[in-house]
Amino acid sequence: MDDVQVQVLENGPYKVQGPVKVVDADGTQYEERKTVFLCRCGGSTNKPFCDGTHSKIGFDAAERAVREDVAG
Repeated sequence: MDDVQVQVLENGPYKVQGPVKVVDADGTQYEERKTVFLCRCGGSTNKPFCDGTHSKIGFDAAERAVREDVAG
């Protein structure tokens, strides 16, 4: 099984390294890629992908992710 890694970039997008296949809410499938940058600020004109708008609008992300204990 191939590993997928999601990295939260500071005040920027999610960097997802895969293989990665993105499917949007309408079911549209995008070409599988090795790396994608997904918008986190909500301002991208190329959603779900990042287009760099976060740096233009001064996106300031929430606090760092909090580790959850997952029972399983």
